[in-house]
Amino acid sequence: MLIGSQGLLPLAPLLETLHARPDVHLWDFPTLFWWNASDPAIHAGIWAGVTLSVLALAGAWPRVCILLLLPLYLSYAVACRDFLSFQWDNLLLECGFLALALPRDRRAAWIHLLFRLLLLKLYWESGIAKWQSHLHDWHDGSAMTFYYETAPLPTWIAWHAHHLPAWWHHFESRAVLLVELVVPLLIFGPRAARLFAFAVFTGFQILNIATANYGFFCYITLALHLFLLDERDLVRMRAALLGWWPRPPPAASGTSFWTRAHALRMPRRAGAVALCTFFLGASLIEGIRRFADAPGFRKATTPLREIYAPFRLVNTYHLFGHITRSRTEPEFQTFREGTWTAHDLRFKPGAEDRAPPFVAPHQPRVDFRLWFYGLGSRRGTPRYVRTLIDRLCEAPDTVQSLFSRELPRAPQAVRVAFWTYHFSSAEERKRTGAYWTRARAGASPPNRCAESAGARSKMAPP
Repeated sequence: MLIGSQGLLPLAPLLETLHARPDVHLWDFPTLFWWNASDPAIHAGIWAGVTLSVLALAGAWPRVCILLLLPLYLSYAVACRDFLSFQWDNLLLECGFLALALPRDRRAAWIHLLFRLLLLKLYWESGIAKWQSHLHDWHDGSAMTFYYETAPLPTWIAWHAHHLPAWWHHFESRAVLLVELVVPLLIFGPRAARLFAFAVFTGFQILNIATANYGFFCYITLALHLFLLDERDLVRMRAALLGWWPRPPPAASGTSFWTRAHALRMPRRAGAVALCTFFLGASLIEGIRRFADAPGFRKATTPLREIYAPFRLVNTYHLFGHITRSRTEPEFQTFREGTWTAHDLRFKPGAEDRAPPFVAPHQPRVDFRLWFYGLGSRRGTPRYVRTLIDRLCEAPDTVQSLFSRELPRAPQAVRVAFWTYHFSSAEERKRTGAYWTRARAGASPPNRCAESAGARSKMAPP
């Protein structure tokens, strides 16, 4: 669907182009599909990832599984380009990188501290991005007034949250700044401070889960919260889960292999020092480059950054630095026998009376990415949208799973209509049952399906 031969961003043609360029190497495009981008290879990688994930979850050689999963997920993140370029994809890779150093049968304080540092980066950097917003919408309290209505894939609960009083939205906006700029300072504090941060962060993520669909982002963040807890807190949490959670493996005894292998202690310590040095140094470089006005520093660190940046092992986070104030949605329409027919995607706003669904931790990559297309439609049409139009004309079966009802087999033309969406008022909802109201915002010129894909003119935004 995404990068296969019939996908929206086919990988094989891109790699043929990259292979022909002497200035591009595997280091610049780090994917295992560099050598084989066939559909069987792509499918085999997916099944390998599923198998390794199940084994790791079951506790079978977890570190080996993670060591194999890390380059595998990076391969798909690089190959899928627009569709796996979100911050939570980077977060998953960064977590996987640190997880390689997690011992299975003993506590290692230093790696726990690195995970806490990652949690600090995630919240604090997102807070800094909001503080630096050129719209000042988090400062004046207006951000949350628009957030629920313009989130990429809201849930039906977002409709109710949107209609809370204006004073509440102003309070929320400023509370988010406190959660992301002040509470993270407790991450390295004593146990009571960390428990307070755990409670605040967890409540914050539960609200995110309730009102919008962000794939696995909120869930992996909840997992990071566990590093704020001591062992006794985890034992109590397990007991609160009614005892059904699997028991952890027993602690290593004094006669374990790792304890007896004294010769391995120094290499392990050296590895720990190297990992800490790299992670701290790269995090500092990335943070300064992202949030500070330091062109000299950027220039000086570019050669060093080119060594590690392609692998996405250390990243910055800037979630919702500013909030979009309008929602423009693309709608794909086919023309046949004198009539234009709209085709709603399965998870995006379509018909006004369709309730916004819960789909997380699944992330519909195409639906989510099209939200950005609606925001920037006047800047042109991305390649994956043009390919989707081609598929609607020539091979609708290959994209049928994206749409909520059956596609026509031989349309005469395809176009994209644009609509501005707003949540309906409480009175409108009561009268009509609609969650949305919408107004036409234009349409692209029709693309005639009888023309060849090569000759078909590029779409122009409305």
